[in-house]
Amino acid sequence: MKKRFLRDLEVSAIGYGCMGLSHGYGAVPERSESIQLIRQAYDMGCTFFDTAEAYGAGDNERLVGEAVKPFRSRIVLATKLHLNKRDGDTAAVIRDHLEASLKRLGTDYVDLYYQHRIEDNDRVEEVAGVMGELIKEGKIRGWGQSQATEDQIRRANAVTPITAVQSEFSMMERMFEKDVIPACEELGIGFVPFSPLASGFLSGKYTKDQNYTGDDVRRVITRFAPENVEKNQPLLDLLYDMAWKKKVTLAQVSLAWMLYKKEFIVPIPGMRKTERLEENFGAADVEFTQEEYERLEMELAKIPVYGNRTDADIAKLREMKESNTEQE
Repeated sequence: MKKRFLRDLEVSAIGYGCMGLSHGYGAVPERSESIQLIRQAYDMGCTFFDTAEAYGAGDNERLVGEAVKPFRSRIVLATKLHLNKRDGDTAAVIRDHLEASLKRLGTDYVDLYYQHRIEDNDRVEEVAGVMGELIKEGKIRGWGQSQATEDQIRRANAVTPITAVQSEFSMMERMFEKDVIPACEELGIGFVPFSPLASGFLSGKYTKDQNYTGDDVRRVITRFAPENVEKNQPLLDLLYDMAWKKKVTLAQVSLAWMLYKKEFIVPIPGMRKTERLEENFGAADVEFTQEEYERLEMELAKIPVYGNRTDADIAKLREMKESNTEQE
């Protein structure tokens, strides 16, 4: 697979978002199957694997750590920590979280360590300072932020250069194009889109009659509401047209579009079947001409998007699960 750089970390042009192997999209694969998928991804050229302490209450880190063990030194392994506003000693808390992640991952360093959302804007520089210390100690090779603002990125980067910013970005969520992505380009920071296929919506495989149950974020992501699935059909029609012309899939058009945009953009789609690995990694070989890209951009600008994916909505899923547990 083609390679790209997140500042000074070389990664495959498309990475693997491993969250869905533990939670978030309904029933998960068997553990052995998930391990096999991660190893298949590596065999296909993927060298960038993403997890977080919060995914499956730590189980996703354990899963990913076990899966990548045979080739750990040949990949870039990313994980994330969550800091609460009420947390005390910033340095001590970060170190405790990192040590716990290292233990679950079965490794003695993390290549890319993100702050998973920024709840306390007053501690931006302090967190960056701690990350710099961890880099000097060899505990992490680089660090990043998730869903950060341009101001937070600039402030943190001035203390310890940021390796990558991981935020939601797709044809259905483009708010970071206005300021964050340009700032990343200016500062030499990589940009890692999560949900690059809008939680699967851009694959064109879901209808307004789809039923989502249990631990599936699509129950609360408003773009999957039946009325919004209908309203967003023009976007899928555009993708169908481009996919037909280029003899590729809708998902491949969506991923190739963002790869064409900037060399420092590295999407991390989630994949739970071998055919999805083949499809999504294959997008790295789909090439647009400048004319095709400009025409696609022009058409996208005409199409309104209905619904989105917010942390507040995701929180509703947790509340729904807790309510169901209490009723049981």
